[in-house]
Amino acid sequence: MVRVGSIPGALECTSVIEQPPMISSHDAAMLDFEGSWWRAEQPKEDEIRTRFGLSTPRYYQQLNSLIDKPEALAYAPLLVKRLRRMREQRQQARSASRLATPR
Repeated sequence: MVRVGSIPGALECTSVIEQPPMISSHDAAMLDFEGSWWRAEQPKEDEIRTRFGLSTPRYYQQLNSLIDKPEALAYAPLLVKRLRRMREQRQQARSASRLATPR
């Protein structure tokens, strides 16, 4: 902070505007695709292989890692929050089914 000369003891308040963290073009493409895959002409699995050159399991591994990054949240907050919520619901369902299954 910098002192203002006309008023003794007064401080000048400066605000810092932070730029959102940058996301790679590959990560942005994955989020864009995930937000609009139903408009694709091919089945989702085929689109994943065509666009990203990945198997479906590998795509979902990368997507799950991506949605934990603050950059992804800054880029597409509604989509990332929805994907996180869906992932948590799947995890809870798996946990509940494991607890309910007699051994």
